[in-house]
Amino acid sequence: MQIKTKAIVLHSFKYNDNRIIVDFYTLDCGRLSVAVTVSNSRKAKFRKTLFSPLTLLNIEVDVRQRAGLQKLIDASILCPMSSIPFQPEKTAIALFVAEFLSHALKGEQANMPLFDYIADGIQFLDLADDGFANFHIVFLLRLPLFLGFMPNLDDYTEGDIFDLRGSTFVSVVPSHKDFLNVSESALIGTMMRMNFRTMRLFRLSHADRNRLLDIIVVYFRCHLPDFPDLNSLPVLRELYRV
Repeated sequence: MQIKTKAIVLHSFKYNDNRIIVDFYTLDCGRLSVAVTVSNSRKAKFRKTLFSPLTLLNIEVDVRQRAGLQKLIDASILCPMSSIPFQPEKTAIALFVAEFLSHALKGEQANMPLFDYIADGIQFLDLADDGFANFHIVFLLRLPLFLGFMPNLDDYTEGDIFDLRGSTFVSVVPSHKDFLNVSESALIGTMMRMNFRTMRLFRLSHADRNRLLDIIVVYFRCHLPDFPDLNSLPVLRELYRV
């Protein structure tokens, strides 16, 4: 069945000399993997640069339910990128977010609010002139809302501990190791008040930002057990210091 839909590029890798495999998250079909023949020729239908991470596309794809790889019929840019490919800090963020989503959305079905959240976030980052140092933190803190494991923040009492596995505050130290200490737990509510518009007002040090990333990755691993180490995370730690 041929379907026209909007798509976000999550990941692509070389399959052979002239073919690549591209993983999309799409508006109408959820997660899709396609095989694409690419070339650098001006006459080529598809060029590799079209499938850079987090590129927003209009695609037409022949979807077969039993096929592991679908056939891409057509693809065109939905929203051209004006800064992400050209600013090292934004590029590092985009590569990290794309890799994170590639694992977090494994097998994810169509979800319009989730697709819109990701697409809006990409466009916000691309258009931001400054004040985007906390973008990836805000983006990942709110992502669980669309995946079904948003933390319960309503029952906080001073001195409580946040249980990462249970996604809630508790008064007694859990029997496992996945929890935050009292001081970090007290900051959860403050961090969750950040959004794309207000994140410039939160002055986080480089060390604070890296610690938050560590917590977020552990949290996702608690709820998505197969979540792996991220190749782009060390690059983000070193490159992104604004």
